Order: sequence, then structure tokens, then C-alpha cells
Amino acid sequence: MTSPSKLGSSQPSSSDTALRQLIEEACEADPFKVEEDLGSGFVKLRSSEAERRQAAQDIQGFEDIVIELLRNSRDAGAKSIFIATGKEAEGRAMTIIDDGSGIPHRMWESIFEPRVTSKLETAHMDKWGMHGRGMALYSTKVNAQAAYVVASREGMGTSIRILGGPSLAEKADQSTFPRFEETQGVMAMRGPKNIVRICCEFALEHRGAVSVYLGSPTQIAATLYRFGLATIPAFERAFGSSELPLVKSLSLASGPDDLAAKAAALGLDISVRSARRIMDSGSECLDDLLTLMGKRSLAPLRAKGTPTQRRAAALPSTMRLSPEERSTFLEAVMEAFHPLAQAYYLSSDVKPLLKVKEGQLVIQIPLAPLGDELEEGEADG
Repeated sequence: MTSPSKLGSSQPSSSDTALRQLIEEACEADPFKVEEDLGSGFVKLRSSEAERRQAAQDIQGFEDIVIELLRNSRDAGAKSIFIATGKEAEGRAMTIIDDGSGIPHRMWESIFEPRVTSKLETAHMDKWGMHGRGMALYSTKVNAQAAYVVASREGMGTSIRILGGPSLAEKADQSTFPRFEETQGVMAMRGPKNIVRICCEFALEHRGAVSVYLGSPTQIAATLYRFGLATIPAFERAFGSSELPLVKSLSLASGPDDLAAKAAALGLDISVRSARRIMDSGSECLDDLLTLMGKRSLAPLRAKGTPTQRRAAALPSTMRLSPEERSTFLEAVMEAFHPLAQAYYLSSDVKPLLKVKEGQLVIQIPLAPLGDELEEGEADG
């Protein structure tokens, strides 16, 4: 009989384990995995076993975990995502910090259970497959040595820590930055499918919507510290508001020891010496990956390539506005233009032009005196 001290425990006792082993040895099919023996070698798996096997299949390497967590941050409304990663004694470790909608404390463990999702009505396909099945974090935890929420507050962002362990495969070359090649007038990303390339592909796919930063824990801590200093007024930092988003919280550090402690609370282990260097000189700060691609991958093509290559090597900054987005945006523009038109006796009943040209969003509003008739222009995208 299980003792009262064991009731509610998630860890099986030694007697429970021995009993299970005895049952498994006595049965041809494991009853803890099989719902029904159909005969002739066929069985119907229990839901829990089917989920476990699916989760093991979903994640083939550490790079798969990276893209799953990036997609989760994106779907949580994150605008900035910071990924700290590196090798530790037992394998690769990663901490991903975002400024998304956050996770209630009571859900910190539940989100790693199968079929738990916040996307009941918003599950969708993207270039990496279906997202919103409630299996990404479960698959991550099944395949990793450890996966847990380090810190999160509703509306203030989330920090999740992953320890891969020696059994979780990854590309041998994790230092190579992707390059671009032109094939029949089309630019293609090349290089090993390592963590940096996965993050670059994600950053490029979501340019203008999400900024992605990738580096060591010290580099990410330095970037977060400067990010907070640049975006939080000095008087707010002086009063030490506890309501700051996680991505800005390091800016409240009162000294190197405090910075190291605050970084550890986000899952970033840095030394006090590194913290002092960050505060004194601002060293180690990172550019976002889109900026790095422009400097490292595309600059050589722009400098040495043919005119076609140079044009193709420009970071694809063209905005793809849907008709609904275009209409809403232009309505807001004309609403702002209306008082100016009245003041200068101009007509506000005109059709503005909307263009994206050389990395700029260009709006052209015809200036026509009241009473003049204009031909309607068509928005050019």
C-alpha cells in the first residue's frame, strides 16, 4: 500500500516501480502503453503513449526546439525575442526571453502537458508546419533533459530555459553564419541548418514584425541591459518599478552584483566580472539578426556583385499589406489630413497613393483646391 506521504507525489516509489516491472515482464504487451490487444500483433495504444511517441518524432534535433519556441513567442505577440545559447557540461543550453503576453504562474507547468494550447481558434499553418496543436512544449520537454519557465508575468513577457542533454542531436557546426547565393535571379539562403540559420530564417520571414537577437548569455544580458536603458526613462529606473517587462528589467540593476542576480533570475548565468564590464563599457551588445545579415551575408554581394545581384541582395523590406490593412491605414492618413485640408482650403476628398520604395513607406496626397475634381488614383504596392 502506498503510504500517506506518497499520496499526490508525481514520483513513483521503488515498490511501485518494481510492481510495474513485474507486470511488464509477465505480460506480452505493456498494459501501461496498450489500451486494447487486437490480436495478430496489433494493439491500440493508450492516448498517453501515442502522444509520447508523437512528441519524440516531432523533435529531431535541438534546432527543432529553437523554431518551436520562436513560433510560440511570435504567437504570444512578441516584438522582440532574445535567445541565449551555448554548450554546457551536459549538452546545449538555451534561454529564450520575449516581450509577449506572458504566462500566468498557475500555468507554468501545465503548458508542458500535451494538448494544452492558447490557440483554440488561431491554430494555423506556417512554413514550418501546423502550429497550435498543443504539442510543441510537450514535445520539447519529452526530448530535452529539462524544460521549464524561469520567469513570466501576464503582459510582461516570458523566459523559458531548455537543457538539451547529450542525447539531443544538433548540427556540428554552430558557428557558421548563413550566406546568400543567386540562382536564376532568386536569392537563396545557404549554409548548415544550424541554430543561427534557423533564427535568421525566422527573422527574415517576420521582418518588420519581430526582432530576433542571438548570442551567448553575456551578450544577451548586455543587450537587454542597454535595451532597457534606451527605452525606460531615468526617473522610472530610479524608482525601480517592478512592473517593467522582463526584457527591460535588467536596466534597474544598481551595480554589477545586482545585474548578475537579475540576469540569473531570467535564466542568464553571467559572472559579476562580466556584469561589471557590461555596466562600465556597454560591451557585448548585439545587433538584431536582420541587421547582422545585412552586414555579414549581403554586404559582400552588394559590394562585388552584378547590378542584378546587388538589387537582389538588398534586404527584402517590401511590406505586403493586405487590402484590409491598406484601406485601414489610408483611412487613418486621410483622417489626420482632414484638419490640414480645411485650414488651407484643400479638398480632403482625394485618393492618396501608397508605395514602398527603397525601404521607405511613401504616401502621396494630391493637394487640390476645394471644388476641383481629381481622377482617382490607384494605390500602388
